[in-house]
Amino acid sequence: MNHIRMPAEKYTPFPPVKLTDRQWPNRTLDKAPIWCSVDLRDGNQALIEPMGSDRKRAMFDLLVRMGFKEIEVGFPAASQTDFDFCRELIDEGRIPDDVTIQVLTQAREELIRRTFEGIKGAKRAVVHLYNSTSELQRRVVFGQDRQGITDIAVAGARLIKRMAAEYPETEVILQYSPESFTGTELDFAVEICEAVAEAWGPTADRPMILNLPATVEMSMPNVHADQIEWFCRTIKGRERFIISLHPHNDRGTGVAAAEMGMLAGADRVEGTLFGNGERTGNVDIVTLALNLFTQGVDPGLVIDDINEIVQVSEYCTQLPVHPRHPYAGELVFTAFSGSHQDAINKGLKALSKSNSGKWEVPYLPIDPADLGRSYEAVIRINSQSGKGGIAYVLESEFGLQIPRRLQMEFSKIVQRIADETGKELSPSSIYEAFKTEYLDAEEPLKLVEHHTEPRGPNSGPRTMTVVLEKNGVPTTVRGKGTGPIDAFVDALRQGAGIDLHVVDYHEHAVTTGEDAQAAAFVEVRVGNGDGRTLYGVGVDPDIVTASLRALVSAANRASR
Repeated sequence: MNHIRMPAEKYTPFPPVKLTDRQWPNRTLDKAPIWCSVDLRDGNQALIEPMGSDRKRAMFDLLVRMGFKEIEVGFPAASQTDFDFCRELIDEGRIPDDVTIQVLTQAREELIRRTFEGIKGAKRAVVHLYNSTSELQRRVVFGQDRQGITDIAVAGARLIKRMAAEYPETEVILQYSPESFTGTELDFAVEICEAVAEAWGPTADRPMILNLPATVEMSMPNVHADQIEWFCRTIKGRERFIISLHPHNDRGTGVAAAEMGMLAGADRVEGTLFGNGERTGNVDIVTLALNLFTQGVDPGLVIDDINEIVQVSEYCTQLPVHPRHPYAGELVFTAFSGSHQDAINKGLKALSKSNSGKWEVPYLPIDPADLGRSYEAVIRINSQSGKGGIAYVLESEFGLQIPRRLQMEFSKIVQRIADETGKELSPSSIYEAFKTEYLDAEEPLKLVEHHTEPRGPNSGPRTMTVVLEKNGVPTTVRGKGTGPIDAFVDALRQGAGIDLHVVDYHEHAVTTGEDAQAAAFVEVRVGNGDGRTLYGVGVDPDIVTASLRALVSAANRASR
């Protein structure tokens, strides 16, 4: 490969901020910021296939369970889908009393009026007004000088104030974003924010939000922190404002920029779960929150089941969480290196002996158990399988809580179907594929009936008699064991020549009440010497029958 010098002279270095007495490097983070999720707006607009109402509801409900108190739910004036979803949340009473929805609007009269139609009846709402203020966009996109851009923002703030008076049942909080703040001269950023504040009239008791977005990440994170500190120290009446950050990740340093921006005086952070967003994404709130947690700071969010959060996120966004994603990836609590495995194992043993209450394990900066995970020595997965989303669909739509290794097995089947069809699979088609592969597997064996003697608890070894159809021909097999599964495995081996060894077993109720169904999942090793393992699944009102159906399912799959 011939070396060609890259044209670095095309690019202008970002200018430093003249702040010789900066204070933020000497501060530490000792509390969580106000979190605002923008998954349903900024995150949604960046998806190849934006969320429909079902996936939006699933995401909103997840954010509420996680403890978000501010959630940007859409741009109701720009999209009928966003408008309808906003109305659905309000009209169906889906917004908890302690949660504030946020809606976005440009500074145009017809959009602002439509926005208020969208939030009518809400107990409390943040109306997020924005217009672009950067020197580049003023010059190239809008052809406006500073005064022209300021006039647009001020007119929008005044109209929102008038409209808010027409909707007294809703507490309206104004948020103003000088979009592309990072490319805006700092003196102008302060100037336009003060002009908007004068039009709105915030007080220390009723502050407004000034959101300073790194719409495009343009500088090193320390320069971003300088910008935030300069702004906080310069704006008049700082106590009247909640200073908010909205970092993007164009340079790959969005998390660092947010952390340094908080040190520099910001009170609030807007971001998305796992950083989904335009281009390289928004700042990752899960990573930010758990970074605080590892420093002994309560993150103010509930992240004690990271697998559920990943599953719902993957289902809603149709995007995989990278296996090396901080805290959430499939492989972040996995060590492939033998020396790492040894150090972790020794650390865990030392921890159990010390009983100090402090987490100290080499290579693991956080206790996986705090996130509902475990330390796994070596587990290889297919990062393209989308198994988290598949598992979420099967559980949320059909009540099937499939075990982790079955998720991995089934995801390959779904991936093959998706590749063959070239289409995205709906929840019903995923379930049909699951049914076809596991529940409808009745060839060559079909379970007809079974009988066990003796019955009842503590009855000792049992003899099971089972009537099967083998290739359509009825046959009776018998086996002995300590329980029904053990006895049936023996019956298959003795009477049908099928050698299976149970590796793992799970069961749960699919429904409750008189028509309750039980689901059984059995992982077996096929006794032909190749060490192959596979799953079988059975569903039946009777748990014993469900277990036997699972074994028949496994036997039939093994025969293919």
